[in-house]
Amino acid sequence: MPKFRKPWFRPSRGVWYVWLDGKQVNLGPDRTRAFEEYARLIAAPKPVRQAPAHSLPSVIDAFLEWLQPRRAPDTYEWYRYRLERLARRYPDLPAAQLTVAMVEDWVDEYELSVTSRRNYFRCAKKCLKWARSRQLVKRNRIRDLEVPAAESREVVLSPVEYQQLLSLIRDPSFRELVITTWETGCRPQESLRVETRHVDLANQRWVFPKSESKNKKLSRVVYLTDKAAEITRRLVAAHPQGKLFRNRNGQPWTTNAVNNMFTRIQIRIGQQIMRERGLAVIDAAVEELIPSLNPKRRIKGRTVRKSQTDLAQEARRKLTYKLARSLAPRWSLYAIRHTWATQALQKGVDPLTTAVLMGHTDPSTLSKVYQHVALNPSHMLEQAKRAAE
Repeated sequence: MPKFRKPWFRPSRGVWYVWLDGKQVNLGPDRTRAFEEYARLIAAPKPVRQAPAHSLPSVIDAFLEWLQPRRAPDTYEWYRYRLERLARRYPDLPAAQLTVAMVEDWVDEYELSVTSRRNYFRCAKKCLKWARSRQLVKRNRIRDLEVPAAESREVVLSPVEYQQLLSLIRDPSFRELVITTWETGCRPQESLRVETRHVDLANQRWVFPKSESKNKKLSRVVYLTDKAAEITRRLVAAHPQGKLFRNRNGQPWTTNAVNNMFTRIQIRIGQQIMRERGLAVIDAAVEELIPSLNPKRRIKGRTVRKSQTDLAQEARRKLTYKLARSLAPRWSLYAIRHTWATQALQKGVDPLTTAVLMGHTDPSTLSKVYQHVALNPSHMLEQAKRAAE
């Protein structure tokens, strides 16, 4: 008798799967029903000369498996997070049937900036392009999907805004991460990856070997101010092995966790502005949103139907957060790094030194990204006066 693979549960999607005839089959979220469906499938007569259809989740899994050993961990996670969401959106769809409209509908489900929408589109296009090149799909219907241009990320925090940001951070471990970025101008991927083995306290610096640097060409050195060195010293003592920056539960900070923290801060600021201006979500908007919400949710592995009160509360919460975010600035570790570079140039640090401290292998990158400094009339007038002395 032929041997069949048994079903397995994928926690990231909350669904049972099984491989049959080269196809990954979605058996649903309920274990009992999943095994009943599995028994029915293996007992059913096999279709004659029918080529297996490659489902979108199986193609995504194959792409991620190929990608993982070939890209940096952060890059892999960047793709995985978004593509897992796409797989959950269309769990039974053959990959060759994914259309531009479907991808746009999927992205429209989230409240995303233009740049974030761009990143979601790029992930989907990259995956299907790869699948077509490996002949996993016969047709790539999203080849001509239009990807929006990235937004300019010229967010610069003033000293007052920085102090406001620190006052809104409730987690001391997150505050240390933000302060260190402000003091050093390091890349987010560097602060999230740094370990004790990278630390050189005698020279107040972090040293990433060439194999772990962004460009893989030169070692990356991050120089620490006294405040950043003191934070690093405490973290080295607390975590002699593994990553230094960890949350209150002792887990290393991840990109998604950091972004979620900044989102919460943005919402807090926005809600404060709403209170000051007397703004609130109107009931009509809540009623309009309710029909578009998922009427079910999972509790301890079971799917249950939401009550009308639950749906109304969910709709009001989502609309409130959306309004709050539209009123408040969006800060990030990258914005803090961008602020560090802007301040360095405005304080007279020469561009070459600034570029080296930031880890740029090509100093011309600085002039391209930080052209806004040259558009500051007071700064440029001061520099002109200094040049004439």
